[in-house]
Amino acid sequence: MLVACTTLYGEKKNIPSEKLFFRPAAYAVIIDGGKILLMKARMTGKYWFPGGSVEVGEKLEDALRREVREEAGIEIKVEKFLTFREVFFYHDQRDEAYQNFSFFYICKAKTAGLIADDKVDDDAVEKPRWVEIKSIKKDELQPGVKEILDLL
Repeated sequence: MLVACTTLYGEKKNIPSEKLFFRPAAYAVIIDGGKILLMKARMTGKYWFPGGSVEVGEKLEDALRREVREEAGIEIKVEKFLTFREVFFYHDQRDEAYQNFSFFYICKAKTAGLIADDKVDDDAVEKPRWVEIKSIKKDELQPGVKEILDLL
């Protein structure tokens, strides 16, 4: 059976189901004073949320706090669950496909200073930034970001 996956560039690619990796992930939606914390995807340069993979045995909220600390260098308070998305995506650079269960949470920053760009501990995202929500253009976003922002 072939599964339609979305590439990092928003294109469709059919992948045999037996080649999919299962990947649960948690992402933080952090807004402060009209700005949102976003990361740049290394391959596309488009915005995405801080967060990522949940390790085996790790609780979702613990994974979320760890990922945000690794990617943005801040501590967060997880306030509430926002939404869930099932996403089939293809990672072009790795030549890997995933069935991703994405859990999005509304969070608040507990600390202020973002990590320096060269200290980001992640191979998929970089450059944590507080971005004015009103200034974001749709073509600056990874697929799926606008739909999450529309929920707010």
